[in-house]
Amino acid sequence: MSRLTEDQRQHIIKLLQAGEELPPQYKHLLFPPAEEPHYELVHPATDDSPSPRKWSILVVDDYEDNRDMLSDQLEWAGYSTVCAENGVEALERLREQDLDLVLLDIMMPIMDGFQVLEAIQADPRLRRIPVVVISALQELDSVVRCIELGAEDYLFKPINPVLLHARVSASLEKKRLRDQEQAYLRRLEAERERSERLLLNILPAPVIERLKQQPETIADSFSDVTVLFADIVNFTKLAASIPPAELVDLLNRIFSTFDRLADQHGLEKIKTIGDAYMAVGGLPTPRADHAEAVAEMALDMQDAISRFEAVNGNPFKLRMGINSGPVVAGVLGTKKFIYDLWGDTVNIASRMESQGIDGHIQVTQVVYERLRDRYEFEERGPIDIRGKGKMPTYLLRGRKKKPTS
Repeated sequence: MSRLTEDQRQHIIKLLQAGEELPPQYKHLLFPPAEEPHYELVHPATDDSPSPRKWSILVVDDYEDNRDMLSDQLEWAGYSTVCAENGVEALERLREQDLDLVLLDIMMPIMDGFQVLEAIQADPRLRRIPVVVISALQELDSVVRCIELGAEDYLFKPINPVLLHARVSASLEKKRLRDQEQAYLRRLEAERERSERLLLNILPAPVIERLKQQPETIADSFSDVTVLFADIVNFTKLAASIPPAELVDLLNRIFSTFDRLADQHGLEKIKTIGDAYMAVGGLPTPRADHAEAVAEMALDMQDAISRFEAVNGNPFKLRMGINSGPVVAGVLGTKKFIYDLWGDTVNIASRMESQGIDGHIQVTQVVYERLRDRYEFEERGPIDIRGKGKMPTYLLRGRKKKPTS
């Protein structure tokens, strides 16, 4: 705004005191065009970079002359205005239109300004819109009540145009800063949710919550879980015969299918190693039916892998091993986390897979004893397990048919 001379300032004060209209040259000095705001969000649901636009102000007064006078002054200053003649109409405008500020009279029929302030504060969608009260009520109690009800400012009638412009500009600037802050907080929240989703691809949800609360070493003992290892038969030979991108795409589709099965059966995927897949039932949240859940997943994995074909047109096969027992589970790493398992139970499950038969699910006697009443097994006989000697093993064939009544 251009600087006023002392003579101009005194002349303006005399005109205002006399209630006379300001000449155009003074209006131009007092009310320069408002800059169109470059802010990121007006409504939370809009894009973070809307097109610049004029500030839009709602003028609420039951007297038409007052509405016209305020609208003229604001529009002369470059703002866009909308008018309402009572509180009910004001709330309708606020809920229907994209508004940035409210100039609110107090003494109105149907619904007074106090009630409008209460309704605005009760509506989370409207609470962000600043309200400047303009009223003939000059009692301190009225001013305090309006501020307590959420008003941004309070101006007495008759309105001083210079003061009006200053208060409107200040309120809109505060709103712009609040909008920027909210947009920033929303971006932070979106990044936090994205980080959580990425972590959920690496760690179980209960473990993530524990890391948030106590970022030290996490290690737990579980007395009874069931561990599954699966390996794609002859995949190493296939890897040497197809382009890398095609190989990764194929593995991704196969393992994504297994991931969906793990979610379906309530199991925890631990990791993939090359073309091998490891999952566990019974941790980090214990469950009594972990052996059944792993058996169901293994049978479903056999069915799923048969739908994928190698380059020769033949379907893939899996070699799987299952064992139940105690394990230790914990988180390794500080930058690249991994949730892993240790113990004899894990080692024996791995041997069940590596020393198994292509296209079959080999299990230990512990698993067989738990599941033999509900599943079909074939006894394979003892095999030599490094460090354990001879161990009896069984092949899981399928589910037992329920007897018909």
